[in-house]
Amino acid sequence: MISSYADVIVIRHPEIGSAEIAANASPIPVINAGDGPNEHPTQTLLDLYTIKKLKGTLDGLNIGFVGDLKYGRTVHSLAKALKHFNSKLFFISPQSLAMPEEFINKDSVQTDNLNKVLPELDILYATRIQKERFPTLQDYDKVRHSYRLDKSILTNAKPQLKIMHPLPRVDELHPELDQLEQSAYFEQSANGVPVRQALLSLVLGIE
Repeated sequence: MISSYADVIVIRHPEIGSAEIAANASPIPVINAGDGPNEHPTQTLLDLYTIKKLKGTLDGLNIGFVGDLKYGRTVHSLAKALKHFNSKLFFISPQSLAMPEEFINKDSVQTDNLNKVLPELDILYATRIQKERFPTLQDYDKVRHSYRLDKSILTNAKPQLKIMHPLPRVDELHPELDQLEQSAYFEQSANGVPVRQALLSLVLGIE
C-alpha cells in the first residue's frame, strides 16, 4: 500500500533486518534509516562525507569509537564502511558494550581506557549509551556514565583532533565542547541534508 502512494520508502524500525524485508517486498526503492541495533547506512554516508571534508582523506587516519559499541548501529555501519579504507580503528568501551566481532579486523585496537589511545586519534566518534537497548534499567545504570567528554580530554589529544557524534546526545558530551574548533558534530549533522538529497536523487534517477 505504501509503495502505491510514494516514490521512495524510508524506514526506521526496531527490528534487525526490517528494512531488508521491506525492500524485498517493495517495487519502489527502500532506504534503511536504522534497523534496531544493526546498521544505519545513511548516517554512514554523511559520516564519511564529514570525515573527508574535515581531514581531506579517508585513508591513513586513526579513528576512535567511544561509548555504546554493542548496540550502536551508527558505529556498526561506519566501522564496516571504513574497512574499505586504510584507516586504523580504535574501539573504546566497557567490556559489556564491546564492538561485535564481525566489525573488528586484525589491526583494530580494543580498550576501555580512552586516555590511553586518545593521543593517537585523528577522529573521536562518540555515541550515547542507549537506554532503550538494555534488557533492564539496572543493566543500563551500570554503564550509563562510562564516558563523559569535556574540555579536559583535549589536554591529552592532538590539536587537530575532531570530535564527532551522530546525535542526539544525553550527557556524554559536555556543552562546553560545543563552541570548540575540535567539535564537528553540528557540522556533521548539517551534512545529512545534502548527503540525503544526493541519495534520494540517486535512487530516483535524478541528475
